[in-house]
Parts: sequence; C-alpha cells; structure tokens
Amino acid sequence: MTTLLISDLHLDEERPDIARAFLRFLKERASQAEALYILGDFFEVWIGDDAMTPFQRSIAEALREVANQGTRIFMMHGNRDFLVGRAFCRLAGCTLLRDPSRIELNGAPVLLMHGDTLCTRDIAYMRFRRRLRNPVSTWLLRHLPLSRRQQLARKWRDASRLQVRQKATEIVDVTPDEVPRTMASHGVLTLIHGHTHRPAVHELQIDGRDARRIVLGDWNRQGWVLQVDDRGYHLDSFPIA
Repeated sequence: MTTLLISDLHLDEERPDIARAFLRFLKERASQAEALYILGDFFEVWIGDDAMTPFQRSIAEALREVANQGTRIFMMHGNRDFLVGRAFCRLAGCTLLRDPSRIELNGAPVLLMHGDTLCTRDIAYMRFRRRLRNPVSTWLLRHLPLSRRQQLARKWRDASRLQVRQKATEIVDVTPDEVPRTMASHGVLTLIHGHTHRPAVHELQIDGRDARRIVLGDWNRQGWVLQVDDRGYHLDSFPIA
C-alpha cells in the first residue's frame, strides 16, 4: 500500500495555482493511497475554525471527499496554522497529529515532525514559539475578536517573511546536533519533516547505525511529495501550472 507525505503548501486564495495543483493531487494520487500525512503549514494562515473562509471550507470538503473514498488523512500543525482545530478536522475527515509523532511505515518506526522545533539556533523564533503555543496564549488567541486575529495574522506573516530574508541561512535551517539527538530519543532511524523548504534526503549515523532525515519541499513553482510503498521511499516533485 502507498502512503503519501506532504507539507508547506501555504494554501491561500492569492495562489489559486497551488490550490488547483493540490485538488488535482487529491484526485489523481491521494485518492489511490492508503494514507496521506500533511506535516504542517498546510494553510498560509489560520486564525481559528470559527473564521473559516469559503476557500478554506472548499479545501476541507475536498479532503473529506478523499477520506470518504477510504484514504486515511492525518494533519500536523505548522507554525502558520497551529490554530487548526477539531471543527476543521471533522469537516475534512482528518485526524490531528501531535508534533512530533512516531508512526510505523514499511514495518519500521518513523518520526514525523513539522520541523521548526529542530531550528534551535533561531533563538528569537523559539522564544516566540514557546510564548505563542502556551495553552493560555492559544486560548486567548482563539477568543480574540475576529478583526484583531486578522490584524495579528497579517503582522506575524509579514514579520516572518522579513526575518527569513534577513537571517543567516544556518539560523533558519535545522541545528545539526539536534537531529540525531531527537531521533535517538524517539528510537527511530528515519525522520521526516518540512518547514525549512529545502527538500532532500540526508544520510547520517545514529548510535553507529545508518539513518536518514527526509525533508519535504514547499509548494511554490513545483509541488513535492514523499511516496512510501513496498519499493521504499521516493521524494518527487512535479510542476505547478
């Protein structure tokens, strides 16, 4: 059976080409798979299930259609859409995963993450993340007036884009020592994550054993998907028209 993993689509009404590519991907590939894992930043911004736009609702309904055909769909929060909640998941027919989550693929344990918590050298971001993901902060955000949440979302999105351009490359990438430490602590030899927008398969050693870190790509000029089947792991890209 086939399992598909994607991340960092940043779905937004301003990029209808990406939305069309995703809907095509659902119809042509995801509907034929046993499972689909979405590892964060599925949406460019999410300010609460109660503020779901018609565009976002249409995406949820497309996911539900695939789920009704038998594909199990799992979704993990990213740094852009961490307010996705139960209402969206019910509508989309998907299961919300913790970050990190340890699953089994091809008979072996695999660790799934969004990937931002591996970037420990970005001290300012890690501090901001801890503050924002605090349960009290999350509760307060969900209960702010819609207009205020929209203002904050625009502010954070603009600030994030500016900081990524200004920060050194090694700061916004994973911390090399953090990867084997995290993998060893979860007892896995395969780690799959997104967030960094640097798709690749990295070979490494964990306690003297061969291991790998697979980085999913973001959807922009091309889409990225990791397919896992009885032939192994295949990280592929395809054009977004």
